[in-house]
Amino acid sequence: MFTGIIEELGHVAATERRGGGARLEIRCQKVTADAREGSSIAVNGLCLTALDPRPCGVFADLAPETLRGSNRGGLRAGSRVNLERPLSMSDRLSGHIVQGHVDGVGELLALEELGDDNWWLQVRIPVDLDRYLVYKGSIAIDGISLTIAELRGDVMAVTVIPHTYQNTTLGTARPGDSLNLECDVLAKHVEKLLGRLDVKPALTVEKLKELGY
Repeated sequence: MFTGIIEELGHVAATERRGGGARLEIRCQKVTADAREGSSIAVNGLCLTALDPRPCGVFADLAPETLRGSNRGGLRAGSRVNLERPLSMSDRLSGHIVQGHVDGVGELLALEELGDDNWWLQVRIPVDLDRYLVYKGSIAIDGISLTIAELRGDVMAVTVIPHTYQNTTLGTARPGDSLNLECDVLAKHVEKLLGRLDVKPALTVEKLKELGY
């Protein structure tokens, strides 16, 4: 489990195709300081397993499903990546609950400066994710915990503050880029629970007449 608060910007040193999957070599320092073989690590919002962690980096395997369901297939040597270690039970939850399970891929439409290094990010979202998104709700974009500032049709907008712009991959994002999206897991639980409710239709005058009243 993660929080969407990025700890470190790493970069991909190498990629290697392995059958239908791939292996990444990531250069980083902070997130491997206490990592062990098999530890979890969030890379651009996707929970991966740390392999051979070292002071200067880590390896991680990508399954075929991971490549299909995320923007990870576009990573190449030199790509910057957002990195986060798993949440410790003693940590403050500064962002929101992020599982590292990407729900879909959005398209960056625009990143416009608002002034004072604040930015307005617009993303085209997959139609099937719209039901999980609400104004002022939480969304993880490439692993970054952000607040939804606007929903208009299939376009979602968030405000990016200076710290986030300077310390995540959004600082180099460009229109047309693919972005990993993870919706708030609480919304998905609520949807399933409500779908199981036996909700009876409202009693109307017409229904009373049918019953003989």
